[in-house]
Order: sequence, then structure tokens, then C-alpha cells
Amino acid sequence: RESMFIVNDFANKWFHDQLWNTPEGTAVAMSYLRQRGLREDIIRKFQIGYSPEKAALWEVAKKKGFQEKYLLNDSQNPPYIGTGVCGKSENGKLYDRFRGRVMFPFLSVSGKVVGFSGRLMVKNDKVGKYVNSPTSLIYEKHNELFGLCQAKQAISKNGSCYLVEGQMDVIQLVQSGIENVVASGGTALTIHQIRLLHRFTENITLLYDGDKAGIKAALRGIDMMLEEGVNVKVVLLPEGEDPDSFARKHDATEVLAYIQQHQTDVIRFKTQRLSAEAGNDPMKRADMINQIVQSIAIIPDIIKRQEYIKDCATFL
Repeated sequence: RESMFIVNDFANKWFHDQLWNTPEGTAVAMSYLRQRGLREDIIRKFQIGYSPEKAALWEVAKKKGFQEKYLLNDSQNPPYIGTGVCGKSENGKLYDRFRGRVMFPFLSVSGKVVGFSGRLMVKNDKVGKYVNSPTSLIYEKHNELFGLCQAKQAISKNGSCYLVEGQMDVIQLVQSGIENVVASGGTALTIHQIRLLHRFTENITLLYDGDKAGIKAALRGIDMMLEEGVNVKVVLLPEGEDPDSFARKHDATEVLAYIQQHQTDVIRFKTQRLSAEAGNDPMKRADMINQIVQSIAIIPDIIKRQEYIKDCATFL
């Protein structure tokens, strides 16, 4: 574990150096980040870096004496030793997993680099826009929350947290002045992520796009959060907006005012959405009521359950 943390820390500093101090990093990655409106202090705060097309991390790492098994990743055999910052081709030659990508490190709560997410700079239909570190002894994508290390003090201070989907959503909101925000990384919420966040607050607001995908994302994982005793609210942004674009157009006061006006309790949100879908069809309405009852039934607090039952009965 310690060896893997050391390799990730070395890689993170190297990516950071490539972004700030090389012609390719400045021309390709820094220009992209500035085009997205990011300030230098924010780029440093989130330790954003760049993995170049030309220079090779694996060469530098080998010269410094890092063991190959920690640069690669043994994805076939648990406990998955190695960080996976490098890969190995069929002819046995090492290569950089993230070359040509802007790098976003994932930090543990204590600030150690556990893994990376790399965004491709040049469009290529043969590879994904984002590539993440492989599952390893120290990194499991579904267990991490991007930005939690930077947000933990603000979450404790505010007594609440905003949960978004992507890294840029977090970064733009922090730049606008809202610091108690983390991202699930575009995946369905897991029980581990919920428990991790629950250590810092009982109040979570889901901040998602207002389209169908955003509504679907908001409805995913709701029951797990309720079962853990979390107070959940939902805010859907205007059509065509995501937290990244919305934060770029508004300052913190305007964003917070919008959230205040549009946040909905999660059970009421679910009831309203399912009710609109069911219409007047008796079978669909019966199924909808069953779904809502199941969500209310798993809430640990009996008084909250009673209040939800009254509220939903009135609404329906």
C-alpha cells in the first residue's frame, strides 16, 4: 500500500510539473483549462496535471528506480497490486496509461493520492473521453468521492453537502464560492460513498441536470441514502444546464438562491415524478404508491416516517 501511495504521489507531481512547466502542457492542457474558465489557484487546489503525448512517465519512473509491479496493475489477481499509471504492450514495452490527458487526482480524506481520472484532449472515437485508474489495493472508483478532501471542512462548517456527478461540476462550483461539494464520478451512488459522506454530514442535496438523465440519476440510490438515515433533497437545474455551466454563469449568491428556491425533499420529489408518469392509470398509480411506501418504510426514524406518510397521503 505504501509503495503504491509513493508511486501515485510521484506521478501526481510529475503530471503537475508537465502542466505548468512544459511547452506541450502549456499549449494543450493549460489553454483548455483556461478556456473552461479555471483560475490558477483552483487548478492548484485540485492538483490538476497533464500526462503528455511525447514525454514518458514510465521512463522517468524506471530511471528513479520504481518497481515495475507498482507502475503496472495486476488486474487479474486480488488484491490488485499496482497503481496502473503504466501499462505493458504485447511486446513487453511499457507505456503511459494516461498520455494526452488532463489529469484529475482522487485524494483520500487524509490527502493521499489513491487514483486518477484523465480527460482526453484530442477527440478519438477509439478510446473513451475519460480513463480512470484501474481497481487496486488502494483505489476502487465506486468507493471514492471526488473533492471530499478539499470539501470536508466546508461540509462540517455548513452542516450540509452538495452532491454532483462530475469533476468539473465540483471544480466550477468551488471556483464560484461554494466549497461544500463533492462528485460521485458519474456512477450510481454506492453504499460506501454514502457512508463516507455521512461521516461528515446528515444533510445531502443532489444537484443534477434538469433533463431525463438528470432525473434518473437523482432517483438512483435514494433508498440507500434514506436507509442510512441521511436527509436528502434534490435540485434540478434549468433545461440544458449542468452544475459546471450553471456555476460559470452565476456567482455563489445566485447559485445558492436558485438552490433555495428549487430544492425539494426527496420523497416529495419521487412522489411528484412518479405521479406525473402514472397519470390516471389505476395500475400504474398502485405501483407508484408501492414504490413510495417502500422508500418511506426503510427510513430508520419513526417520526420522519409518520410525517412522510401524512405528506404523501395528502399529495396523492
